[in-house]
Amino acid sequence: MNKTVQFIKTNAVALIAFTVALITAFIIPPDREWLGYFDFKTLSCLFSVLAVVCALKNIHFFAILAENTVRITGNLKTAVLTLCLITLFGSMLIANDMALLTFLPLGYFVLESTGQQRFMAHVFILQNIAANLGGMLTPFGNPQNLYLYTRFSIPTGEFMGVMLRPFIISIVMIVACCLIIIPSRSLTITSRHHKFNPHRAALLGILFFLAVFSVFRLIHWGIVTVIVAVSIFIIDRKALREVDWGLLFTFVCFFIFSGNLARLDAVRGFFEAILDRSTLLVSVLSCQLISNVPSAILLSGFTENWQELLIGVNVGGLGTLISSLASLITFREYTSHNKGKSLYYLGLFSLYNFSMLLILVLFEIFL
Repeated sequence: MNKTVQFIKTNAVALIAFTVALITAFIIPPDREWLGYFDFKTLSCLFSVLAVVCALKNIHFFAILAENTVRITGNLKTAVLTLCLITLFGSMLIANDMALLTFLPLGYFVLESTGQQRFMAHVFILQNIAANLGGMLTPFGNPQNLYLYTRFSIPTGEFMGVMLRPFIISIVMIVACCLIIIPSRSLTITSRHHKFNPHRAALLGILFFLAVFSVFRLIHWGIVTVIVAVSIFIIDRKALREVDWGLLFTFVCFFIFSGNLARLDAVRGFFEAILDRSTLLVSVLSCQLISNVPSAILLSGFTENWQELLIGVNVGGLGTLISSLASLITFREYTSHNKGKSLYYLGLFSLYNFSMLLILVLFEIFL
């Protein structure tokens, strides 16, 4: 029974996606048009990036990099600031959820080994916000970015230009919180011994750049997917098992769900009407209810205003606990170390998230 409950909690969004896709399948049964629902390039590129990142994680590449960077600081305030910035810029390269899975344990290690556990909720929440907002600048930083980048064939320069302002504002807010809230205390971080294979790291680095090139349409995504899949199968089969298949399955289900809804005249008329009023606000509110990835897939079928939709589903990752899958990862990690402090965490989480969300939305509306 406990395993069933844990499975449901871990895969809640994927199960919801499957349920709503199944419901719409009874309204519009499978036909030839269903093949047009799926964005195979998005799925392939996402798989390639996730597979390589999992393999890099298995050779402790990111842990070693982050640990050495934090050790240089020697101060709690600068260590936490470094952790948040590493998470932020890491999410630009390896996606927000993988950045958290990689760097949250390091945050715990820093605080636990130096006796500063009292700041764990603050640090975890700031790392979570950094992961959600840091990934907004690049097409592969957040899963919804990769989808919208492909869906609307957005030029890379325009994509980064649209996201640059909220990205800069986000950095300023995160840095300000670290400097104001975290005290300046000297600390010493004990080194952990990691086995590291430089030759495998070099090969994985090549595969990662191939995956990035496929995202930027420099190499055909099909060729890269085959190369990555075969290479990872040979050098690290464990990484293939660790790929977030639930995320890929969620994409597939929401492709079906949104594709079927788009064929219903009443539904199409409703979404087109409300999105015409404010694509930004509708997408932000949608994220609070069904998370940012499903919101991007669903709403993209009813508007051509990709600029506001892109901003909305990125800043909309802030807010409620379900507005981003990454937030659920952080909550699960925090509660595993701090039993009985769920309400305290949720209160602090809401204060940070809704304050920053309000600031970002107001900046976009009035500037």
